[in-house]
Amino acid sequence: MSIDPSQLNQENEELFKIPVVREEAWVEKRIVDSGRGVRIHKTVAEHPCRIDESLMHDDVQVNHVPVDRIVPLDQAPATRYEGDTLVVPILEEVLVVERRLRIKEELHITRTRREERHVDTVMLKSEQVGVERFDEHGDTSTT
Repeated sequence: MSIDPSQLNQENEELFKIPVVREEAWVEKRIVDSGRGVRIHKTVAEHPCRIDESLMHDDVQVNHVPVDRIVPLDQAPATRYEGDTLVVPILEEVLVVERRLRIKEELHITRTRREERHVDTVMLKSEQVGVERFDEHGDTSTT
C-alpha cells in the first residue's frame, strides 16, 4: 500500500504509525554442584611438655637492734649497708637542756637468696589438618 504524503491530513496521521521493537537481555546466576570438592579434617592433639626451671626466692629477716645513743642534730646517721645487711636508723627527738638526736634502734635487714628447682609437666596442644580432595566420580586423594 502506497500513500502519497500530500494526501495525509491530521485525521489519518494516527493510522500510519510504525512500531519499533527492542530486545532486552535477562541474566541470572545460580550455584551448580560440579561434583568436585574438598573435605578438611582438623584434630587437636595434646602432648606433654616437661618444664625444669630454676626459680629465685628472696627471704628477708628483720631484726630490731637497740642502740640508745645520743647524736648531734646535724650528725643524723643515714641508711647504710653493712655487707648484705641494710641498716635503717630509727630516730627520735628527745628534750634535754639542748636538743639532740638519739638513735633509738636500727633495723638490720638481711636478704638471703636461695634457689630451688621447679619441675612440672604441662599439656601443650597442636592442630593437625588433613585435606581430602574428590571428583565427580568419588575418587579421592589426600594431601
